[in-house]
Amino acid sequence: MSAPDLPAAAALDAEIRALALSVTSWELHGGLCGWLAGGGASNREWLAKVMADPQLRAVAAGSALDDMRLASAAQLADRSFEFELLLPDADASLSERSGALFDWCRGFLGGFGLAAGAAPSLSEDSREALADIAKLAAAQPQDDGDEEDEEALVELEEFVRVAALLLHGDCVLAAQHRQRFN
Repeated sequence: MSAPDLPAAAALDAEIRALALSVTSWELHGGLCGWLAGGGASNREWLAKVMADPQLRAVAAGSALDDMRLASAAQLADRSFEFELLLPDADASLSERSGALFDWCRGFLGGFGLAAGAAPSLSEDSREALADIAKLAAAQPQDDGDEEDEEALVELEEFVRVAALLLHGDCVLAAQHRQRFN
C-alpha cells in the first residue's frame, strides 16, 4: 500500500492565507517535514509547534493542513521511499522552483531544530546532509538558466528528499529500533 498524496498547493495556500501565516506552502511543508524528521509528534497540534506560536490552534481534521501532515508522516515512514517534497510543478520557472526549494530547506531546518534540539545524535552522513540543507536554505533563486541548470535543480531536489529521509532515519527510525531491542 502506498503512502497518501500531498494536498494541492492551492488548497494549502488558501488555508495559510485564512490563518494569516507569513509563510509559503513550500516552507511550511519543509517545516512540518523537519519537525517530523527530528522526532516531533505527528498530531493536529503540529502547526503551533512548527511555527513556534502557542496561540495557533490545532489544524482541523480533514483540512489540507491536516492532510499534509498525514501524508508527510506516512511518506517519511514508508519503507518504499515514496517521500516527496511539496514544490511547484516542473512547468514553473527555474526561479520559482529554486526559490521554493530554498524556502522548503529553510522550513526544514527550523522544524528539525525545534524537534531534534541543539545537539541531536546524528551519523556523519546526516550531519553532512544537514549542513548541505543549511547551505541551500541560505541560497538565492536564480532568475533564469539553461538545461544544465534545470538538471542541477532536479538533482538538488532529489538530494534534499534523500537527506530528509536520512535525517528521519537517524532521529526517528533508529530510536524506534533501539526501543524494540531494549
